[in-house]
Amino acid sequence: MNSALETRYPSLRPGAEPQTFAREEDRARLGAVALKAYRSLAKKWGLTNAEAAKLIGISESSWDRVKSGKDLVLNQDQMTRVSVLVGIFKGLNLLFADKMADEWVRLPNRGPLFDRRTPIDAMIENGIPFMLDVRRLVDAVRGGV
Repeated sequence: MNSALETRYPSLRPGAEPQTFAREEDRARLGAVALKAYRSLAKKWGLTNAEAAKLIGISESSWDRVKSGKDLVLNQDQMTRVSVLVGIFKGLNLLFADKMADEWVRLPNRGPLFDRRTPIDAMIENGIPFMLDVRRLVDAVRGGV
């Protein structure tokens, strides 16, 4: 394999352990990019400080620091949350070609998954398992299922 790629992405080395959010070195390496993506997502979705903090499982004061451009090493739970939310964001932008991609998370949803709540409120209330359900729903609708 290309040694430049192996240097940049250690998980590509023959016999290397796969990249996971369980190892601190992986989280430290990926965290800055993850937080940059999440800051952008939070702005596009118009998240309040409380919403943005709760969705990724940090305090509002930590979110204030992150929002101002400071990075922190996220734990495995927080990295998973960011990853799932970015996946939802990407799926919505592939599904909707207009402003609905960013508005969808704020609209009360009558689907059985949401029970008339907004996706944001439902994800805050129900955590990672529900976020994964929302991700699967968006991917299924996008895929024509």
